Amino acid sequence: MLKPKHQIVKYVVADYFSALLSWVIFFYYRKIYIEKPFIGEVDFSFNNRLIIGLSILPLCWLLFYYLTGHYRSPYYRSRLQELGQTFYTTLVGTTILFFVLFLDDFISSYRDYYLLYITFFTIHFVLTYIPRLIITSRMIRRLRSGEIAFNTVFLGGGKRCLDFYNEVKNTISQSGLRIIGFVAINRISEYEANQCLPMLGYLDEIDQIIKKHDIREIIISTDSSEKEKLEWLISQIEFYDIKIKLIPEMYNIITARAVTSGLHDAPLLEISKDLMPAWQENTKRFMDIVGSLLFMTVGIPLYIVLAIGVKLSSNGPIIYSHERIGRFGKPFKIYKFRSMVVDAEKNGPALSSKNDSRITPFGRFLRKTRLDEIPQFYNVLKGDMSLVGPRPERQYYIDQIVPRAPLFRHLLRVRPGITSWGQVKFGYAENVDQMIERLRYDLIYIENMSIYFDIKIMIYTIKTVFQASGK
Repeated sequence: MLKPKHQIVKYVVADYFSALLSWVIFFYYRKIYIEKPFIGEVDFSFNNRLIIGLSILPLCWLLFYYLTGHYRSPYYRSRLQELGQTFYTTLVGTTILFFVLFLDDFISSYRDYYLLYITFFTIHFVLTYIPRLIITSRMIRRLRSGEIAFNTVFLGGGKRCLDFYNEVKNTISQSGLRIIGFVAINRISEYEANQCLPMLGYLDEIDQIIKKHDIREIIISTDSSEKEKLEWLISQIEFYDIKIKLIPEMYNIITARAVTSGLHDAPLLEISKDLMPAWQENTKRFMDIVGSLLFMTVGIPLYIVLAIGVKLSSNGPIIYSHERIGRFGKPFKIYKFRSMVVDAEKNGPALSSKNDSRITPFGRFLRKTRLDEIPQFYNVLKGDMSLVGPRPERQYYIDQIVPRAPLFRHLLRVRPGITSWGQVKFGYAENVDQMIERLRYDLIYIENMSIYFDIKIMIYTIKTVFQASGK
């Protein structure tokens, strides 16, 4: 069984101790070769500066590696990629620390500054890269031996699928792929791949197939050369948390989202599903964690006041929770301050309206100010949600929306948010028609995701809270 978190822990532990050791070595290098010739005798004992450095700098390096995307996709790495990424992050990190920490050092000439910089870079790079190289090399050996394998299916089982499988079947396992069968696109075609691969089901059953067989990669092998059909196929599966690849002959009909990915003598093309650069995506998550912790700590008095208000407004629990659908279609429990009477949905799911009698007087205030949503900072901290993202919906309504607006499935590519562009520009939806109308704002957000856009939405949301102008 694949355990990516265990692999990430290996890199994190190695990076932590590498940063620790490199700082100790560099600290005494400075004492012996820079300070001693300049000021004579120096104190080689552990001092506050060394201890503070050992406490803080390794954590700063880990945060920097995380923000730059080093710990993403731990099983999809190469030694060359490891070398380039380690060189780049060490260069940038060393440069930042040099200007923050070393410019006030005792030096006899400016030549010492260059020496400090080069030495710090070299020590940190060597001590960081060697453990990474060992971990990555071991992981590559396990991939090529078949000890690590990603369950993979073909989407489409025609002649192209059969030819490609016959071409690579003797070497494909060395890339870490385990082909377990194919998924038929429709129920009326004949499939040549039946000769050597089992058919696992049909495209409309893809959700169950992915869960049942723990699918990690899909190779689109349709015989069609129509761009429209190919894009439709990709739209049906791209919101799943799996890698999507194409047989290379299709490259001329797909957009620039495709990046090459070698598979020995039969390269595949990987569809990039990244909506933001790695550093922005990780920075967004870092902002989620810090922002949630900060608000949940500083906002304790507000939580208490609102909890009292909910309790005095009507009988029932203070917090209301129910299931919503999150990223990659994963269900989770969402938490809100209760703004309706108990058993408001005893007759089934029902969206609230402007003059909804189920909303309590205090609940109306909570909804106008959006303060009913603040328990969701806990959801953000858990990783179910983000500060900014499309509002999560219930499966009951998703089943009604998707047949009329298939593009809704694109929203499942990202974490849902406490606030969203749709929430800011449109507000709460009172029916499925309004949900579909609000969808266009959320699609605009997804196509333009950035830290800047998130900050802009948060500013608008704060404005809505203080003006109590929420719909």
